[in-house]
Amino acid sequence: MPMSAADDADLSADERAALELVLDTRGIHQSELWKELDVSSRKGSRLAESLVEQGLIQREETVYEGHNTYFLMPTARDLEFALLMAGDMLSPFIGEEEVDPRSDAFSQWLMNLAYEEY
Repeated sequence: MPMSAADDADLSADERAALELVLDTRGIHQSELWKELDVSSRKGSRLAESLVEQGLIQREETVYEGHNTYFLMPTARDLEFALLMAGDMLSPFIGEEEVDPRSDAFSQWLMNLAYEEY
């Protein structure tokens, strides 16, 4: 996944690696982050705090495997909204009404998705 928010940021190598991991996984528990990066829990916590302060990730308290930790997620600006598109049509699943899988709008969206060129 592209690191659009991090491209302009002045990140250390460790911060960049942590951000890439959060973006690639689309969310990871902080306790898993520091294990994946092979750093101490203290350093992992500092990396997460730094990325939160820079507005590059979000952090929510949670319990994971019986321990208090945080779940780290990409900020909304780092999400890939193009995945909701088929050609120039937005997914019919975006909205408040229920989507009928037999509807013309859904069929057209699926056809656009199937015939997109990559």
